[in-house]
Amino acid sequence: MAHLQRTLSLGAVMLFGIAYMTPIIVLGTFGILAQNTGGHVPSAYLVALVAMLFTAISYGRMAAAFPVSGSAYTYVRKAISPKLGFIAGWAVLLDYLFLPMAIWLIGAAYLSSAFPAVPQAVWVLGFIALTTVINVVGLKLASTINTALMLVQFLVLAAFVVLCVHYVQGSGEPLFTLAPFTDGHLQWPLIMSGAAIACYSFLGFDAVSTLTEETRNAERTIPKAILLVTLVGGLVFILASYWVQRVHPGMAFANVDSAAYEIARNIGGDIFVSLFLMGLIVGQFTSGMAAQASVSRLLFAMGRDGVLPQSFFGQLSRRFGTPVNNLALCGVVALLALKLDVATSTSFINFGAFLAFSLVNLAVIFHFYLGATQRGIRQILLFLICPLLGLSADLYLMISLDSMAILLGLSWLALGVIYLGKLTHGFRTQPPEMQFSEAE
Repeated sequence: MAHLQRTLSLGAVMLFGIAYMTPIIVLGTFGILAQNTGGHVPSAYLVALVAMLFTAISYGRMAAAFPVSGSAYTYVRKAISPKLGFIAGWAVLLDYLFLPMAIWLIGAAYLSSAFPAVPQAVWVLGFIALTTVINVVGLKLASTINTALMLVQFLVLAAFVVLCVHYVQGSGEPLFTLAPFTDGHLQWPLIMSGAAIACYSFLGFDAVSTLTEETRNAERTIPKAILLVTLVGGLVFILASYWVQRVHPGMAFANVDSAAYEIARNIGGDIFVSLFLMGLIVGQFTSGMAAQASVSRLLFAMGRDGVLPQSFFGQLSRRFGTPVNNLALCGVVALLALKLDVATSTSFINFGAFLAFSLVNLAVIFHFYLGATQRGIRQILLFLICPLLGLSADLYLMISLDSMAILLGLSWLALGVIYLGKLTHGFRTQPPEMQFSEAE
C-alpha cells in the first residue's frame, strides 16, 4: 500500500491552515455580523475565538493520538464507535458539500453591488459553471500561482486595515477605544448569535489535521499547528473587524451582504474599491474551486469504499480522470444559493461544523478520560474539564444559529441517521470504514 511522504514542516502546515481559512472573509461577512451583533463584530470574533480554542485543543489531542488522515470521522470512530463516527463524517460532509455554495454566494453578492445592472443569479451561475468546468477537466493552478493569489488576499486585507486606521485618524476620533467591543448598547444574546456566524471564518483550522500523514513529527507538529492557526486566524479577524467597525460603527448598509464594498469606497475611493473587489473575488473563486474539488474527492472516496453508492459516487471520467458526477452534484447543490442569503447559508454550514466539533470534544473524554486507568487532577483538567468547555461552547453556539439554519441542519442530520440505518441493516452491523490514506 502506498504511503504519503512526511515532508511538511510546522510553518508549511500553518500556512495551509491559514490559507484554507481565507482571512479576507472577515470583510466578506462583516455586514451580516454587524447587523447580528448590533455593531459589535470584534466581540463576536473574540467569543468565537475562545470557543474555537477549546475545540482546537481537542483536535490537537486526537491528532496526536491517531496520527492518520480523516479528522473528525476517524477520531470519533476510533474513540467512541463506528456508527457515531459515521455521523461525525456526515456532519463534515455537510460543510464540504455546501461550502462552495456559501463561498460563491458571498462573491456573487459583492459583484452584484459593483454591477447592479447584472442580476446576482447571473454571478452565482457564472461561478458554478466556470469552477465546475475547470475542476472537471482537471486543470490545477500551480502552487506558485496559488501562493500569489493568497498573497493578493493578504495585501488587500492589510491595505483595508491601514486605510481604516488612516480614516479614523482623520476623523478626529481617539485612535483606540473599547466601543467596538462593548458599550451601553451591547446585548449578549446578539453577541452569541453573531459569534455563531463568526465561527464560519474559522472553518479550516480542523483541515490541518488532514495533513497528518504528510507532516514531519506529526504527533507534536499537528497539535501545535492547529492551535496556532486558530489563534493567529482569530487575532487577524479581531484586529481587522475592530478597525472596520471604527470606520462604520453602525449596522445600516445599502446591502448588508456586501457591506465591505460600501466601506471600501468610503475609505479608499474608486481605485481602492476596485482593488478590494478583485482581492475578494480572487479569494472566493480560488476557495470555491478548492472546496468543490475537495468535496468531489471526499464523495469519490465514500463511493469507492461503499459508504455511498459506488455506481454514482465511485466513478471517474474516462476522458479526464476526475469525479464528474460528484462535481456536477456539487454544482447542483450550489443552485440553492439562488434562494438563500449569506447569513442562512453560512449558519447552515456552521451547524455541521458545530456538530462535528462537539463529537470531537466528546471523543477526547472517551479516549483520554473514560479510557484512562488513572484519573488525577491533571487528567480531570485536560481530558474532562477542557473538552467539556469546548463541547458546551459548541452546543451553545449551535442553538444560537437562526431557526432556518437549525431546521436545515436537523434535516441533514435526520437524513444521515436514516441512511446509516439502511447502510447497517437496521443498525445491526457496522458501517464500512473509509480509507483516507488511499484517497490521497
